[in-house]
Amino acid sequence: MNASTTPAWHPELEVRYAPLVDTLERLIPCLEVPLHLPWIDAIGELKRQRGAVIMAHSYQSPEIFHGVADVTGDSLALAQAAADCDSKLIVLCGVHFMAESFKILAPGKTVLIPDPDAGCSLAASITADDVRALRAQHPGIPVVSYVNTSAAVKAESDACCTSANAAQVVEAIAAEFGTGKVIFLPDRYLGAWVAQQTGVELVLWNGQCEVHEKFTAIEARHTRERFDAKIVAHPECPPDVLAEADFVGSTSAMGRWLAQEKPARVAMITECSMADNLRNQFPQVEFIKPCNLCPHMKRITLPNIHACLRELRHEVTVPDDIARRARTALHRMLAVGRRDAV
Repeated sequence: MNASTTPAWHPELEVRYAPLVDTLERLIPCLEVPLHLPWIDAIGELKRQRGAVIMAHSYQSPEIFHGVADVTGDSLALAQAAADCDSKLIVLCGVHFMAESFKILAPGKTVLIPDPDAGCSLAASITADDVRALRAQHPGIPVVSYVNTSAAVKAESDACCTSANAAQVVEAIAAEFGTGKVIFLPDRYLGAWVAQQTGVELVLWNGQCEVHEKFTAIEARHTRERFDAKIVAHPECPPDVLAEADFVGSTSAMGRWLAQEKPARVAMITECSMADNLRNQFPQVEFIKPCNLCPHMKRITLPNIHACLRELRHEVTVPDDIARRARTALHRMLAVGRRDAV
């Protein structure tokens, strides 16, 4: 980034963004905040010029989540927002499979991603050929794919789901196809958890999230004992971690659980920025952070959001045939909606 494209700091920014400064200073080191303000200001100006909407996943860093995003949430919330968005230009602060889903659900819109290499270990763990091979091994059995998959994998699937509605989608598809068995992919840990919530037999793929698979039951137990903290875990974690948890749920369900239970201390067994962003919503809760960073989510930065808007670069496209078939699977997911616990 050369000097001509780097926005300059000036004292008026701290006055103009005083409420945001107060928020960010609670969530990130205060010395970082003045470095972010020029980018936040410049992105806001470009966003107005372009008529763009910025959508950010809950795993985005606070300066993005609170500083520049118009819409925030989990995968399901963002997918629904993209489908309903009035703007012709969407910038996705998240990972590539999400941007593909946006384009599939909103084919008439331009979808940009600040870094096209922001990937996902789950999406990389399975291909369309793998899905076709699974169908050949299990003829007549429907396929439910987690949204953390490529558009090509979604196109080979009967329905998609998020962690917020995985159990309900599996039950709905099993009923629709008249079978007590479903192929569920690619996350084996989420699949094992869904199998416990339903009476449906699942054929699982051996995929896992590189962030959530690293957590251990020993970490969770130590956190509870050392800090007297409640344990809240995402279902992509290994089963022994989930067994230690006071609550297991999707990104959005975690927030609803906090609002309902109001614990004094809590450990969020998920991506680090999730806890950072929730701290602003629940200042009375002490967050213990046995967390892991997602290296893909952290590829999104204020400078590359600015460059993305300035140059309208890194447009995400999906071939028409793949988009058409994947859209059917995504629409089934949206039809079920959000019915997770809490």
